[in-house]
Amino acid sequence: MLYEQVANLELEIDDYELEQRERETSSGFTRATTVVSLHGNGETGRGEDVTYDNEAHDTFQDTAADVPVTGEYTLDSFSDQLSEIDFFLGNEPNQSIFRHYRQWAFESAALDLALKQADTNLAERLGRPYEPVRFVVSTRLEEPPTGDRVLEWLDRDPELEFKLDPTSTWTDDVVQRLAATDAVQILDLKGQYHGTTVDQPADPALYERVLEGFPEALIEDPALDDETRPLFEGHEPRVTWDYPIRSVETVEDLPWEPEWLNVKPSRFGSVRSLLETIEYCLEREIQLFGGGQFELDVGREHLHVIASLFYPDAPNDIAPKAYNDPDPSGELPSSPLSPPAEPRGFAWG
Repeated sequence: MLYEQVANLELEIDDYELEQRERETSSGFTRATTVVSLHGNGETGRGEDVTYDNEAHDTFQDTAADVPVTGEYTLDSFSDQLSEIDFFLGNEPNQSIFRHYRQWAFESAALDLALKQADTNLAERLGRPYEPVRFVVSTRLEEPPTGDRVLEWLDRDPELEFKLDPTSTWTDDVVQRLAATDAVQILDLKGQYHGTTVDQPADPALYERVLEGFPEALIEDPALDDETRPLFEGHEPRVTWDYPIRSVETVEDLPWEPEWLNVKPSRFGSVRSLLETIEYCLEREIQLFGGGQFELDVGREHLHVIASLFYPDAPNDIAPKAYNDPDPSGELPSSPLSPPAEPRGFAWG
């Protein structure tokens, strides 16, 4: 099993620190994350908390000086220790998934540190090669939507591919204009989100427009009800799921056995859950691609590492961080991303 190949890595933690990151994004909001650095035996392992609540990052920075993580562990026993810690200090986070995000920050930092202390990297430990990583660019269209944003990106780099978030304001003309580029790989309907700023309620007209207008693209996270479920009959193989996917059990609970899934490591909370779910999917020939969370630091590298090992040729929604800037300038990395020449730990560089 994949997890057994890292579970017994020895880990020594002498100290830790938290550093907050903040940046404006191309989606029009200010993103904050917290970088977790674990120090031990002359090495540092790093992870990133991608909780979508800027005040929660402020609170964590101010009050988390005594999180009980120092000591000697295996990676597996450290995970057990983390599962007993209330990282929100008695406060209920805005969304329960935020607990997974914060635990993943510490688990990914611990994996990085343990690999470095063993003078190895994740590829060597898992016995898999690092491969070049194909990526797509994720963006929301301007309002009202025209498609100009995608065409401007293609003028800059004609080889770019995209993941887009359709909304009920998309017209037939917009769909036709975007479909003509042959660059749209994934359309995220956001139908599984509830109580967030990106919710997109079930919209049969939109769903039909997208299904017909992009006959080859993957369709992500539809909201299925009596009106929308019949629209997907015959299209099930190209439906992919993202927001619900947090464990093997959540895959088993889907409306039908999927052929595609979006893997966001932070949603799983633990290295065990992530690797067990990936292994479950590989055994069943469920195809995977990576998804991002507007990471501002090392968290984005971790996405590249996992994609490189398990689904390098998929339409990974993990473009380098610079693509999320409000006004990207200069020369941007092109797809695919080359693996690091001398990989170490859980890092991509």
